[in-house]
Amino acid sequence: MKLKYLTTVGTAALLLASGCADTDSTQSDANNAENNSQSIEASLDDNVLLAEWKGQYGGVPAFDQMDLSALKAALEKGMAHNLMEIEAIANNPEPPTFENTILEMERAGDALGRVFTYWGIWRSNMSTPEFRAIQREMAPKLSAFTSKITQNDKLFSRVQTVYESDDLKSRPPEEQRLTWLVYDNFASFGATLSGEAKERYAAINQELAGLHTQFANNVLHDEEEYAIYFDQAEAAGLADDFLASARSAAEAKPGPGEFAVRNTRSAMDPFLTFSENRELRKHVWEMYYSRGDHGDAYDNNDIIAQILKLRHERVQLLGYENYAQWRLQNRMAKTPEQAIALMEAVWPAATERARQEVADMQAIADAEGANITIEPWDYRFYAEKVRKAQYDLNSDEVKQYLELNKLREAMFYVAGELFNFNFAPVPEGSVPVFHPDVNVWEVTDRTSGEHVGLWYLDPYARGGKRSGAWASSYRSHETFNGKRTVLSSNNSNFVKPAAGQPVLVSWSDAETFFHEFGHALHALSSQVAYPTLNSGVRDYTEFQSQLLERWLSTDVVINTYLKHHETGEPMPRSLIEKIKAAATFNQGFATTEYLASALVDMKFHTTDPTGIDPDAFERETLAALGMPKEIVMRHRSPHFGHIFSGEGYSAGYYGYMWADVLTSDAAEAFAEAPGGFYDKEVADKLVNYLFAARNAMDPADAFRAFRGRDARIEALLRDRGFLSE
Repeated sequence: MKLKYLTTVGTAALLLASGCADTDSTQSDANNAENNSQSIEASLDDNVLLAEWKGQYGGVPAFDQMDLSALKAALEKGMAHNLMEIEAIANNPEPPTFENTILEMERAGDALGRVFTYWGIWRSNMSTPEFRAIQREMAPKLSAFTSKITQNDKLFSRVQTVYESDDLKSRPPEEQRLTWLVYDNFASFGATLSGEAKERYAAINQELAGLHTQFANNVLHDEEEYAIYFDQAEAAGLADDFLASARSAAEAKPGPGEFAVRNTRSAMDPFLTFSENRELRKHVWEMYYSRGDHGDAYDNNDIIAQILKLRHERVQLLGYENYAQWRLQNRMAKTPEQAIALMEAVWPAATERARQEVADMQAIADAEGANITIEPWDYRFYAEKVRKAQYDLNSDEVKQYLELNKLREAMFYVAGELFNFNFAPVPEGSVPVFHPDVNVWEVTDRTSGEHVGLWYLDPYARGGKRSGAWASSYRSHETFNGKRTVLSSNNSNFVKPAAGQPVLVSWSDAETFFHEFGHALHALSSQVAYPTLNSGVRDYTEFQSQLLERWLSTDVVINTYLKHHETGEPMPRSLIEKIKAAATFNQGFATTEYLASALVDMKFHTTDPTGIDPDAFERETLAALGMPKEIVMRHRSPHFGHIFSGEGYSAGYYGYMWADVLTSDAAEAFAEAPGGFYDKEVADKLVNYLFAARNAMDPADAFRAFRGRDARIEALLRDRGFLSE
């Protein structure tokens, strides 16, 4: 049972009446289960979503054959097969050992894992109303299925026996950590409960699965259905490439205007930065920040209240005071108090800097005779004016040197220098893709030529694709059951240009591109033996990707890859100096909008949610924090998918800041090294301890092995310009 699969779609779902033995099975039941298992095993290839992956590179997903009509049957058969595997382990008459319990669980679940790969594509990259209907129906069934495993008394007893055995103490550290992770997963998800408490725990998981799905689909509805339209007369300040994309958006979904701003960050951000039409800026701002908050059938406030109430009840069954206390017990922060302390240490400096930024903006607006008071929809627009005034730095000028394909080449260069990876396009048609925009590269070791894996890139926004940028792994590295290489992907929402036009992005978007590639490199560099050890500790896994952002501004990348898309001339030294001088510009805004979301997340999950009104709670919490009125949370609660469309980041959004402390400190290790950011000795330690080890080492131990000590917050404060040298 690969535990990563159990969290891919939320907490999961379905006890099938398929002949699988329950925990009181007799020998006859076991024989029936074995026969049923053989029958199911033999029929897996009948469904394309369950079938073994074929072709080169160790087999690849059949994305070109994805059939939504086969999804429900694939899930049901995959769950039935997985339950058969689990029952065989739980009812093994031999005494429990590492080999016959922990390793057998690692082997189980492959078929269902393949289905979840396709599920993830439909959910994130190609959602449709038809898929969302299946998602709503199957989410509670998937939750019941997961509960059937995590609350299997016989299985947990075997795991506990191995975990507490003397034999485990003599095994290699990687095997000890694997066993602890498996045991802890069971203990944290209700395996120690009994009777009515255990039944209620499972019921709550089913309810939450449905609510998480509904929350995400409501946000996606608002992103797809809302747009702001305008005409050429209202286009002052907007660059030609933005207008070309906005025209394409309007043509794809016609409305009252020749241009359209879609309800995504990639469209909202440049519009608010450059549009001179203040009224339209306000409309676009309101559209984006009110997703899930319209008081209609797609409003998420009541769903948030239900989610918080159920999460609180569930952790109380386990003996915890609040959800955050339960969530953080096995993360680097350990307690909500430590996470809050970190954020509150940074908050005063961030908000003070934000107030200075607003004062600078207001001065420019007054000097221009704008006769306005800076509002949230003015922040990006006047921040750009301040940037030009203080640093003579024009964001549109910078974009001319940030062409998407060249940025990708720069990432490949960095991966080669640090990880010894080579990226080469696969032969056309050799690897199936789920959309024509997706391209695939083979990753090999530069020295040996050995195959490492594949990297998929899905760069453009489109209907049915969730907003933002993310990384996914379709297959993780493992060696214990035959070597499996990595299938990793990056997904972005750059606005697709008109035919023949380049994709030019902002410096911030270029950093995000590098960031997500860091996640892909984390997967591709894995050297762990067991699938579960590829799982992540949430307040640590963002560290590796945040660190990779630093290589965007290294001299070799700037001089070699950041070239003008028309002239081919490298970025002028004068512009480079301006970018570096402005590195801490607008950090008040960036840090405050992020911390506001992270603190509200933590407050939501450390508060008794009885009778909670999420909108009011958000307003009151921000007021108590002294939130500047000119800034809004990066993710307002009704569309805060990180914490309400699943549980990956719930009570964990602070993790980006925690990871940023590690990032800043690690970056200083490179800055101090003789070879700078390409120092071979430091790079080797980076790969070995911080990337290749994945979750085979405790993250705190891994960082100490790399740095020689624990991380220090002062590096973060220096990075953001909040602390003088």
